[in-house]
Amino acid sequence: MVEFTDGNFKKEVLEVKVPVVIDFWATWCGPCKAITPIIEELDREFSGKAKIGKLNVDENPAVTEQHSVFNIPTLIFFKDGKEVDRLVGINPKAKISKKIESL
Repeated sequence: MVEFTDGNFKKEVLEVKVPVVIDFWATWCGPCKAITPIIEELDREFSGKAKIGKLNVDENPAVTEQHSVFNIPTLIFFKDGKEVDRLVGINPKAKISKKIESL
């Protein structure tokens, strides 16, 4: 799973040809910890078809602010370097998977 940062965001998200899903999270966030196993499963299932990873909001304030992430966990879906959708809070794996497939 990719660890997205302020430093690698352009290269790892904006300049790639596959869809990207970023889980905006923090170590102190209980719901973020609850969704982690789902994100890890999806990363394995969509390996080679999509890039899925996490971005720690406390360590990467520039990207967090740039994308107006005010609540976590927030999943942002990117296609061709542009945000196309987002989910806030804990969502079922099937719902997240369907959104990835639609990309």
